[in-house]
Amino acid sequence: MITTIQHHILREQQRISGARGTFSWLLSGITLATKMTESRIRRAGLMDTLGEAGGMNVQGEAQQKLDVYANEALMHCLGLRDSVAVLVSEENEEPVTFDRKSEGGEYAIVFDPLDGSSNIDVNVNVGTIFSIFRCAAATESGHRGAVLQRGRKQVAAGYVIYGPSTMLVYTTGHGVFGFTLDPAIGAYVLSHENIRMPEAGSIYSVNEANADDFPPNYREYLQLLRQKKLGRRYSSRYIGSLVADFHRTLLKGGVFLYPPTAGYPNGKLRLLYEANPLAFIAEQAGGAAVTGSGCVLDVEPCDIHQRVPFVVGGKEEVDFFMTHA
Repeated sequence: MITTIQHHILREQQRISGARGTFSWLLSGITLATKMTESRIRRAGLMDTLGEAGGMNVQGEAQQKLDVYANEALMHCLGLRDSVAVLVSEENEEPVTFDRKSEGGEYAIVFDPLDGSSNIDVNVNVGTIFSIFRCAAATESGHRGAVLQRGRKQVAAGYVIYGPSTMLVYTTGHGVFGFTLDPAIGAYVLSHENIRMPEAGSIYSVNEANADDFPPNYREYLQLLRQKKLGRRYSSRYIGSLVADFHRTLLKGGVFLYPPTAGYPNGKLRLLYEANPLAFIAEQAGGAAVTGSGCVLDVEPCDIHQRVPFVVGGKEEVDFFMTHA
């Protein structure tokens, strides 16, 4: 008997006293938007959806046509949910807010609508990353302050990887579960139950073309891996799409690094909607994620588009980084 993601979420909610079904309705907005995006990606080569859209996002990066579509799909599907008060996207400079009734507007959702979108033109895996918080009280900084919460306060996080098959991976803090989209029935079906990241692997993933710009401790760490100081030979694998590189690391083990560089001294990945959700998933799967100086989930954010260095992987590799690099 198959288990769809909706059935799985409802089953998990039964374990929670006072659950009202709000969260399952919220997740259905994410699954609908990602299925819309998946359909558009599959037909990208047959439609006018490849290439740049002609604009720039808040990061100063050229927007791809599918960036725009994926962002609009999530904004529309989540904006219709009464439980959503604030949406934060990589593609929007400011939070998008909704004036809900007092009993609504419980959640803030932050997301990268289409990570790695520049790879679509060459048919490489891309993904969607999301993170869900209960709304904090708005501060003098308005709704920006309402979403500036440490990663440990996430109530759920996940990603969708669009590839040979489309897969949604998520956690609510009670293990990590993977669902594969079955195009025959149009539903995400449980395919990977209670995912565990191997404690140690044999793959490291980093853009070594930038190695001359890495801080010395990162260069030394990579050298130690190549010298088999962990007792095994490592292979290098780097796709250049964060979701794809992380997904491989989650299932196969090893370590993924995005160090600071001269051009990005504070790191390049965004804390709220890239590093935090993936760190939450990694920890729930038995792995670890650090900024190079401490746990990602303990970072106190100061801006919705804040960047951080990122090291994520098996406990053995990450612990070795923290003690030897």
